[in-house]
Amino acid sequence: MSHFSIFHTLKIIDLSTVLAGPSVGSFFAELGAQVIKVENSVYPDITRSWKLPNEDKNSTVSAYFSSINYKKSYQRLNLKEENQRKKLFEMLKDADLILMNFKLGDQEKLKISDAQLHSINPQLIIGKINGFGATSDRVAYDLILQAESGIMSMNGTPESGPVKMPIALIDVLAAHHLKEGLLIELFAKKGNPNYKGKSISVSLYDAAVSSLVNQASNYLMNNYVPQRIGSLHPNIAPYGELFTTSDQRTITFAIGSNRHFEQLCDFLKLSELAKDQRFSSVQLRVKNRVQLFELLKEKVLHFPADDILEYMHAHFVPCGEVKDLAAVFNSKMAQDLVRTEVIEGVETKRVTGIAFRVDK
Repeated sequence: MSHFSIFHTLKIIDLSTVLAGPSVGSFFAELGAQVIKVENSVYPDITRSWKLPNEDKNSTVSAYFSSINYKKSYQRLNLKEENQRKKLFEMLKDADLILMNFKLGDQEKLKISDAQLHSINPQLIIGKINGFGATSDRVAYDLILQAESGIMSMNGTPESGPVKMPIALIDVLAAHHLKEGLLIELFAKKGNPNYKGKSISVSLYDAAVSSLVNQASNYLMNNYVPQRIGSLHPNIAPYGELFTTSDQRTITFAIGSNRHFEQLCDFLKLSELAKDQRFSSVQLRVKNRVQLFELLKEKVLHFPADDILEYMHAHFVPCGEVKDLAAVFNSKMAQDLVRTEVIEGVETKRVTGIAFRVDK
């Protein structure tokens, strides 16, 4: 990624742990920045120990840790000790950014308050992740935020009860918000010799609630409290219903317009459904989605998955196969996003934190 060399002069100190903060550091490292991850010499990043049962119990590196620590250099410092803290301060003198996710009051206990850091480097940009806001001392893990932001209440089926997303979604979202804030601040700093360092913070709670988008507006404008409907969409149908094909594969459709619906019906030899009053608009298809699903399900069973997928793709109808990760990473598109690095003697792999492309 040599075309991202604009960041090669950027120096970042990463004091953060777990997922959100470290993924911000990895993002900048992959863009060419020098990122130094500073871990407590007594209690290193806890995710080093978050291992699957089949991982090497004696290794200092886990797959989880590897996923969000890429192209960094590593130092161990106990910031409670003055001589160790001075080493951090020395690194900070020519740093551009520092990342952290300390609990309320911990910065002051470690004698690395914002004021202290800016006294060492007045132009330093401080990036922070917290749980429930800068004045809250609540311990916040992704699961707790998914629970308290309404996401779990919507996720799952009527039978399953509330279900968390299988990734640390709120951590990922908070990291993206912090990246945006830091990039804006770096832009403000560039070429300004009189720039004064700022502290940019993102709470997991704010990131979670701001991600509710259309579901939030459904409630705020119509007092509609979303119920658990599995993969279904409250405003579109068929959308998220799961269909079994003749070769026992699972596919799903995202039919967002009348044209999509007509194309689907044409393929399934159900053209009369597109004219049926019960299914003649997006709103009516949502209202009568159960009857519609039963009619479509019976027909989909007569076709192999590849035939359906090829037709739908050719006619620009949103349709996809439900794949597990083995199938996902069997594709060249996914493999192109894999990044490999040796960390402390362990070959590690992760997907890139950079999804945008820059045309040459």
